[in-house]
Amino acid sequence: MTTAIGILLCGLAGVGLLAGGVYDWVRVRRLRRHGIRTTGMVVDNVRVQGSNNSGPTWAPIVAFPDQHGYRVEFTPSLRGVGMGLPTGRQVAVVYLPHNPQAARVLTRRHMTGPVVFLLAMGVLFLSLSVVIGVTA
Repeated sequence: MTTAIGILLCGLAGVGLLAGGVYDWVRVRRLRRHGIRTTGMVVDNVRVQGSNNSGPTWAPIVAFPDQHGYRVEFTPSLRGVGMGLPTGRQVAVVYLPHNPQAARVLTRRHMTGPVVFLLAMGVLFLSLSVVIGVTA
């Protein structure tokens, strides 16, 4: 019974992560095709408490003007080593006209990083469910 629950939970987590990765991939593709490109500026870096007491990390806050001239601020979703942006740095930004708050920094790392992470974790969890099933 415990093995079946482990297979089910890992399988569901894997499918959920894969679905999230595909959704994010479609979003990135839409941003690349239909997004408005502009320049933003990193206006601040805020301290964010990591999950599981892993310690704090720093999240950049990027500000840019949307197509109507309104100031929009966002924090990139992917954070961690090598993902930081220093305060005062100008960065390329892309956003959809109907949802500027869901903007992304227009670098390969910030555009595809979340997609790759979600897909890799989905494959990992699905593989784990298969390993649990085979070894049971």
